[in-house]
Amino acid sequence: MKLFVFISCILAVASAVPTKVSHPVPVRDMPSVAKIEGRITNGYPAYEGKVPYIVGLSFNDNYWCGGSIIGHNWILTAAHCTREANHVLIYYGASFRHEAQFTHWVSRDDMISHPDFNDALNNDIGLIRTPHVDFWSLVNRVELPSFNDRYNSFAGWWAVASGWGHTSDDTGMSAYLNCVDVQLMDNNDCRNVYGDGITDNTICIQTHGAQSTCYGDSGGPLVLHEGNRIVGITSFGHWAGCTAGEPAGFTRVTGYLEWIRDHTGISY
Repeated sequence: MKLFVFISCILAVASAVPTKVSHPVPVRDMPSVAKIEGRITNGYPAYEGKVPYIVGLSFNDNYWCGGSIIGHNWILTAAHCTREANHVLIYYGASFRHEAQFTHWVSRDDMISHPDFNDALNNDIGLIRTPHVDFWSLVNRVELPSFNDRYNSFAGWWAVASGWGHTSDDTGMSAYLNCVDVQLMDNNDCRNVYGDGITDNTICIQTHGAQSTCYGDSGGPLVLHEGNRIVGITSFGHWAGCTAGEPAGFTRVTGYLEWIRDHTGISY
């Protein structure tokens, strides 16, 4: 009888131990030999003009992020890129990372980080006001979702993420722009990995075959195949690294359409 009680107590304690979940890690803090260096793992080279909306962002002459052109005077990126920045050099229309069609230097005064961004990576969204940019085949804007898309989870949809940098865990920065095609997940499946840190303003992607974003792909675009609309901003990944096969996380753009409109005047 005592043995039965002892075993029962062990089972009760075991059942009370919560399931371990992995906390999201900011892309800039993921395991790497560099700090915020950008990366697409196991993707493919982008042909010239495939993603004319992406820009390279060199912050403080020190770390690299991505961003997306959303208007003649506006770049959309991540708050974890802009929050600590004093200035940024923007590379437009680059296939090779430092061979832009042109560049603009922007000071801290023209950067806007979401006021409620926090270390839990909630509200990881930022804006950069730029000098006027004319659009053409190699430099063009990406459309925001419409307000009608606010309640669409996009689970199961396919999208393309893009950026410069490492192409695997043991290589350095890629000189050339890369893309990866990914499928968006249901948020409940992502919560099974990261817990309640996954909010309604998060989008996660499956990373089967170690195809993922990482490091300073931070702030870069996640754009739907259908309709060419930007729905995500590269935000976080798994502590085990970019090729671990665990979900990667993005800020859900549809959660911030009003905030974007109020600062830029851009809406659909």
